Amino acid sequence: MPNIGVVLKDEITRLAKKVLKTQIGPLQASSAAQRRHIAAMKRQIASLEKEVARLRKGAPGRAPAAAAASEGDEQPLRFQAKGLRSLRARLGLSAEDFGKLAGVSGQSVYNWEAEKTVPRRAQLQSLSRLRGVGKREVQKMLDAAT
Repeated sequence: MPNIGVVLKDEITRLAKKVLKTQIGPLQASSAAQRRHIAAMKRQIASLEKEVARLRKGAPGRAPAAAAASEGDEQPLRFQAKGLRSLRARLGLSAEDFGKLAGVSGQSVYNWEAEKTVPRRAQLQSLSRLRGVGKREVQKMLDAAT
């Protein structure tokens, strides 16, 4: 026959575990929810830091909706250094000659291609006009400029 002290001790242990479980359960759920919230905030901070770095670098990206709406119905002009390099190579122009056509210096063209700087809006418009031009037309434009 079991000893009354052992039975009493086992029952007290069982009841204490039951009470602890009911009190700790909500705390564990709250802790798990807070960990999920912290993880979501860390992801949000990382994405915001990437966007701040992109904006500091001056790289063109998607324009904010407010800026796009204020410009009206015209398409926003995009710039990619790779596209400028391929356009200049397709036309067979030096950076200096391409700069003359765009109304800028050859150094500006070089800096755009090296992604050191980004053209301004007016310069983007002149670059967009050169996209559809062929080699013969470019040569005529250069002859007229000199």
